[in-house]
Amino acid sequence: MSVTGLNHVNIRSRDVLASAAFYAKVLNLSAKTGPMATAPEQSQWLLDANNQPIIHLRQYDTEPGPTGPIDHVALSCTDPEAMIAHLDALQIPFNRFNGLGVTQLFLKDPHGVMLELQFST
Repeated sequence: MSVTGLNHVNIRSRDVLASAAFYAKVLNLSAKTGPMATAPEQSQWLLDANNQPIIHLRQYDTEPGPTGPIDHVALSCTDPEAMIAHLDALQIPFNRFNGLGVTQLFLKDPHGVMLELQFST
């Protein structure tokens, strides 16, 4: 069980296309519609030079929660079952999701920042 790197950061935006244009222009990232979106203005993924989606933008219509526009931080990890046992031993609540070729564990840090622990399947 280990963290192998930062996978992506998910940022909420009132104007997803304008935010995507900013990241594309300033950081030279390329944008594509996120896989779960019904329309480009709802979700954009910003890809780095290795074609990895490192920033996910998601539309919101209401004021963001206590973590501001940061929705969650995703970390690439190994050995999901060991991590689940570790979280259970620490009595840290989490939600598990499987899909898109990954297992995801979602939990919150002490400041309310959502962490996505992502395991390739």
